[in-house]
Amino acid sequence: MTEERGDLDIPDAVADLLKGYAPHKGVADELMRRDGTLREVWKPLMELLARQSPDALAARFASGDQYLHDTGVYFRQLQGQSSAERDWPLSHIPVMIDAKEWETLSEGIAQRADLLEKIMADLYGEGTLVKNRVLPADLVARNPEWLRPLVGTKPRSGHFLHFLAFEIGRSPDGSWFVLGDRTQAPSGAGFALENRMASGRVFKELYQDANVERLATFFRRFRDALHGLRGSEEEGRVGILTPGQHTDTYYEHAYIARYLGYMLLETGDLKVENDQLMVRTIKGPVPVSVLWRRLDSRFADPLELDESSALGTPGMVSAVRSGAIDMVNCLGSGVLEARALMAFMPRISQALTGERLKLPNIATWWCGQKAERAYVTQNLDRMLIGPALATKLPFDIEATTARGGKFREGARQSVNEWLEREGASLVGQEAVTLSTTPAMIDGHLVPRPMVVRVFAARTPEGWTVMPGGYARIGRTEDPTALGMQSGGSVADVWVVSDEEVKPETLAAETPGPFIRRQPGLLPARAADNLYWLGRYVERAESSVRLLRAYHKRLQHYGSDTLPLVETIAAHLSKIALNPGDPLPPGLLHHFALARDCAANVRDRFSTDGWNALSDLAATAQDLADQVHRGEDTVRAMSVLLRKLGGFSGLVHDNMFRFNGWRFLTMGRAVERADQIASLLAAFADPAGPPGGYELAVEVGDSVMTHRRRYSVESNRNTVIDLLALDPDNPRAILFQVEALHDEEQRLARDTRHVRRGMASRPILQLRTALEVATPEEITTQRLIGIRGEIAAISDAISTQYFS
Repeated sequence: MTEERGDLDIPDAVADLLKGYAPHKGVADELMRRDGTLREVWKPLMELLARQSPDALAARFASGDQYLHDTGVYFRQLQGQSSAERDWPLSHIPVMIDAKEWETLSEGIAQRADLLEKIMADLYGEGTLVKNRVLPADLVARNPEWLRPLVGTKPRSGHFLHFLAFEIGRSPDGSWFVLGDRTQAPSGAGFALENRMASGRVFKELYQDANVERLATFFRRFRDALHGLRGSEEEGRVGILTPGQHTDTYYEHAYIARYLGYMLLETGDLKVENDQLMVRTIKGPVPVSVLWRRLDSRFADPLELDESSALGTPGMVSAVRSGAIDMVNCLGSGVLEARALMAFMPRISQALTGERLKLPNIATWWCGQKAERAYVTQNLDRMLIGPALATKLPFDIEATTARGGKFREGARQSVNEWLEREGASLVGQEAVTLSTTPAMIDGHLVPRPMVVRVFAARTPEGWTVMPGGYARIGRTEDPTALGMQSGGSVADVWVVSDEEVKPETLAAETPGPFIRRQPGLLPARAADNLYWLGRYVERAESSVRLLRAYHKRLQHYGSDTLPLVETIAAHLSKIALNPGDPLPPGLLHHFALARDCAANVRDRFSTDGWNALSDLAATAQDLADQVHRGEDTVRAMSVLLRKLGGFSGLVHDNMFRFNGWRFLTMGRAVERADQIASLLAAFADPAGPPGGYELAVEVGDSVMTHRRRYSVESNRNTVIDLLALDPDNPRAILFQVEALHDEEQRLARDTRHVRRGMASRPILQLRTALEVATPEEITTQRLIGIRGEIAAISDAISTQYFS
């Protein structure tokens, strides 16, 4: 795949590679020591890079980018009040850290995690930190993340915190320090996995031989720990709670749910009955006992927390308080992320543990204290001043942040006044210099500032730290522009051992005989989205076929020479497809709705299916800006039909026949039956214009079948027989109703305790009526009635399974 220049002298080649690499004076660099020599852990990677031609290196990087694109990894680029999905910005050169150094770092992380647990227990328990004036009461009481309704609540597991992240940086002397604690709903672990998959492809041979610590063990231990919190196998279930597809980390929520095999839930999936949290499923409500929360605490319950929250589940706090559920992390844990808390961490550690911090945090001064405020005032040039209760990193500059070293004399005076006036709401943090790491930018290896996010998970044996994580890399030398929103990128972190590292997987050998597990529970919301995904895709296909037929005739006959053309145009307008537009907005809307439904079930939808649907929607949008009425549109519709066929083949040939597939299939059957009934009512009407029967057969994709089966030209009886009453024609109404009957019967058997008959009865009635009907009996009025019966069937399915 790549071209290696094996004839090169490696030391000379590495020297050439690093010729322009110049770390700044007084800044620690991950690649080079202070004397300019290469760190041992980086040598294999630098030698590999030195052997690559520019084209070979570009091919390697492209393979990693292609993997991320094909997998669907993205981030949301904020654009004013809206956002858009963008490709994941991988910095292809991983950050290399020696395993011995990482071991020491992990000890500091575990100590800090234990300390945060003790602080959380105190803030929601006895409150000794405030009573003994170790921590100012004002900083707790004014923090919107300190939730009074949770005071006195003890978690069922005995622990408040289960999964944490820490933003860490390296100071100029080479030591590590903490820039921020992530205790609310830490994100990024799934992205770290995807970074590893991509970087492992870019440097495949090196990754296999370099003794890089694997990530799977970390996730397996945490998964087993969550399973241990469940309680009984029958009553205990684990779910991941997400705010939904429009949050910037939704991809990761869906990825982790797939990876660990957990239900991905939104608050609308949940309800509280008798203080027990229940998941609405197609089988009815079932209890959930462990919830990995990726939603900010104060939005979780509109009854007791933020009453304006549209994301919450009423009664959630009551379920936590009753001990019916373990929350990961407990509600209210966001209080630990406040910047001001860092000013007191050394004192708190001594007070609660009697130990000094092994891993210090960035030097922080709360300006609500006279001496600390005076110190900040006297050292403005090396300070970042910002809100005391902010949770962003010091380098994520906000509008209310004053930057050290940037003050003019007049500005200094205004900052001094600001500190005197609002000191209790402000902190000063030392504007430390971050270390740099190699990044390949515009074909050159250059040093760029970085921050590493590290993850820790609670297990029965204590805290385990992920061997790696991910690094945020600046595009420029500006340390305040590390974020992806500012053009920054993300790199994998390789922890490299001197000893052999065995390959690890998430699955562990299970003792005893093999047991085939049944598919997990299907939340009602997921079933609803799969059902409507099927409907919207089928609606789009019917619209494409009708538009193609219209533009064929428009091209051949013109708009004024054939009554049928005018009739088709009127029908298109009736179904919200403007015949004056080559690709009407209504058609694009069908594709957008289908994609939204698929996005809501990313954890249950194949990557290939998602990519095919995304490609379909993007192609439709591109064609809308290019095509013209007539023959041009005919070709465009044919392109969309082929892509629709590809999507349908991917989904229906490869999707496991579990209940989710049944709802997708039923959605398509309902929509196709309705569309064919609508088509026949409009164009198989005896009073319709000439050519209507042929159009119905064409749009119903049955031209060849009609020619083979009937020796006469198309007439109303042959068209009705073929498209309404033929049980072997996959486009016929009866065929769809029989498919509905079969799939609903399987669903009803699988959901035995749900009231049966609500959906099966109207399906069976319509099926029987169609089986005994003759073409003469299927009048236009009867077709309109059939559409009403199909709508009633859809309503019954929704009531029985989605409500």
